[in-house]
Amino acid sequence: MIKYLLLFCLSFTVHAAGEGAWQASRAGLTLNHRGESVSSAPLRATGPVTGAMTLVAWRYELNGPIPAGLRTRLCSSSRCVEIDSQSGTTHAFAHVSAAESLRFIWEVPGGGRLIPALQVRRIAVIVNYR
Repeated sequence: MIKYLLLFCLSFTVHAAGEGAWQASRAGLTLNHRGESVSSAPLRATGPVTGAMTLVAWRYELNGPIPAGLRTRLCSSSRCVEIDSQSGTTHAFAHVSAAESLRFIWEVPGGGRLIPALQVRRIAVIVNYR
């Protein structure tokens, strides 16, 4: 009986050791014109990670009003996900390598200058992986 209990505990420990998370944040940027896309600098793990993403949480802070038609995407090198709020979670990056960086992309349709400019104050992600 003790042998089976030890085997069960060991398998649980091995499973838990394969899970992890990384987080990254940085200052934002400014979008001055409609019809242009602007990308954040990449957000990446600070150390080596192995495994695939399971759940990604995001957050960005705007300084000022939200322009009508604002389109925001969160992207890895292999896929982009449309996000419709300034914070949330997604499973859309499941099976993407946890070592990949993520970046935000903002766009306001139309043409001409944005008055006032769209100012993104801060961006952040938390990536859970297994």
